[in-house]
Amino acid sequence: MKKLLLASAAGALIAGAAGAEDIKMGISLGFTGPLESMSPAMASGAELAMKEVSDSGLLLGGATVVPVRGDSTCIDAAAATATVERLISAEGVRGIVGGMCSGETIASLENVAKANGIVMISPSATSPALSTIEDDGLFFRTAPSDARQGQVMAAIIMERGLNSVAVTYTNNDYGKGLADSFAAAFQEAGGTVTVNAPHDDGKADYSAEVAALAAAGGDALVVAGYVDQGGSGVVRAALDTGAFETFVFPDGMVGGALETNFGAEISGSFGQNPAAEGEGRDLFLALAEEAGFDGTGVYSGEAYDAAALMLLAMAKAGSSDPAEYKTHIMDVANAPGEPILPGELAKALEIIAGGGEVDYVGATAVELIGAGEAGGSFREIEIKDGKIETIGFR
Repeated sequence: MKKLLLASAAGALIAGAAGAEDIKMGISLGFTGPLESMSPAMASGAELAMKEVSDSGLLLGGATVVPVRGDSTCIDAAAATATVERLISAEGVRGIVGGMCSGETIASLENVAKANGIVMISPSATSPALSTIEDDGLFFRTAPSDARQGQVMAAIIMERGLNSVAVTYTNNDYGKGLADSFAAAFQEAGGTVTVNAPHDDGKADYSAEVAALAAAGGDALVVAGYVDQGGSGVVRAALDTGAFETFVFPDGMVGGALETNFGAEISGSFGQNPAAEGEGRDLFLALAEEAGFDGTGVYSGEAYDAAALMLLAMAKAGSSDPAEYKTHIMDVANAPGEPILPGELAKALEIIAGGGEVDYVGATAVELIGAGEAGGSFREIEIKDGKIETIGFR
């Protein structure tokens, strides 16, 4: 009888697993374009959370989470929109980690995701415009707004005794939003912005832009651009002409390509990118290393958190239907509840299944505020001997 009961239980488990749904989750990032060097680690971060949940067998009766990648290009709104349309219509994804850059994220949300009722959680779109966009409760982000980054960057520069800077920004929603936010904060703190000028990506020569920046002068040059595109082009032209020696790098420039492109030439330059310190970050870095990717990559932790939030919200709702689980994302992201760190998604699913509450902390100390965006902390970096080193956190 005991053997019969065990066999029956095993059969029930197999039948339950066989009947569990496959939940497709989209990953819309710029695998080509101005931030292509950052995308692989970000995608791996999101997929790490999806695998963790799949392996637990605890989501919606043992559902398997299937990642589906799509290339947003980061800067081509039409291409990003087409990618998100494919993910939703052809692949049938139940949520999207993305977009990556602000302009294409806005286009994908407004033109496709809203019309189809699909949740998007961006790990890296930081334009202040996304704080007030009409999103039908479908859009969230695990990266803080550039309204906050502008304030942090201004404080870092002033503390280093630099009172005047020139600013160049990539000519899109991200670049202009960050440049304007920074300029306002820096001037309010008593600093001088000598010039605040856009640059276009994809050019072979930035000598004209750098000549105008040099004419305006400044103790340093703030480069609010993309490390795989025009931002690096501006830095190269500035170094070659001797226009500036010290550069300030916000998030779009803080990547491994910065070391590869310039090395010791930019030693002494500095900047910041969204990141948190503490146990959650340390656990994520260990998990990433075990999985074979670089968890220190900019926004890879935020991508892990974006995927985890959607999946835990599905568990809370008891459904993978975005119309059902979108209202639970803020619930699982914030207190009250049991704090949940990277590697503890199975624990979170057990708590939710038992009727308990979770407070997802994750890799980046998640706390969603306002309309569903990260309050945010930042890693301060400096280039020393050609390498990006962490100075502290703010």
